[in-house]
Amino acid sequence: MNGLDAYVYLKSPIHRWEPRCKLVALLALIFAFAFVKQLILLPVMVGVTIVYYGVSRLPGSFLLKRLRYPGFFLAAIAVLLPFSVGNIVIWQLGVLALRQEGLLALILIVTRFLCILTVGLILFGTAPFLTSIKAMRSLGLPSVLADMMLLSYRYIEQFGEDLKRMQTAMRLRGFRANKFSRRNLTVLASLAGSLLVRSYEQSQQVYQAMILRGYGCVPSRRHQLFKIHASDLIGLLVTCVVALGFVVAEIILTNA
Repeated sequence: MNGLDAYVYLKSPIHRWEPRCKLVALLALIFAFAFVKQLILLPVMVGVTIVYYGVSRLPGSFLLKRLRYPGFFLAAIAVLLPFSVGNIVIWQLGVLALRQEGLLALILIVTRFLCILTVGLILFGTAPFLTSIKAMRSLGLPSVLADMMLLSYRYIEQFGEDLKRMQTAMRLRGFRANKFSRRNLTVLASLAGSLLVRSYEQSQQVYQAMILRGYGCVPSRRHQLFKIHASDLIGLLVTCVVALGFVVAEIILTNA
């Protein structure tokens, strides 16, 4: 297994958590994290995130590997924000001026981003993606959206494999992507166009195959998942209380 399903076989309490309760609880925690704007709450947010990630027993490499691409976004913010936002200069070197407001905004954005991303990985990394989709469907997600999410997840990986094969074929023909030139840009644009056309054609074939098998003709049913136990409800209640605590604390500190 690879991707988000790499560690769904673990036996942590969060892996055993009933999917519907886990989905509601962790989404509530994510929205609560997004609501936080007070810096004093950030250490508590980080602590809660570390506790949940530790309970999930997911390895640190699972998180670090998925921080690679978001890291480029964070690096861009780290370069621009502290030097362009605010009026209070706390350090200056020539034309570069490190500003207090920008630095505090950077800390807030990065911390919230990492905590939300980590909780999201806990949510989707502790159960098969199909199980998570069934949980969403049983909670009222329209069947069309559920099918779109499942098919997108299924074929994004295949499109990635197609891209790797095409890149390998290009390298065998002497193409070197590390050289910036007009010819290389033209080749890369052709590669992107070919992948887009191939993806569109494959989506049409998949849709036609689904129609031939009766897709859309039989009313969909909401999926019945596992039985909810008392421990699942306790976990849901505790997590919702924690999420509500962040919201209440944010409101109190803002109005203080």
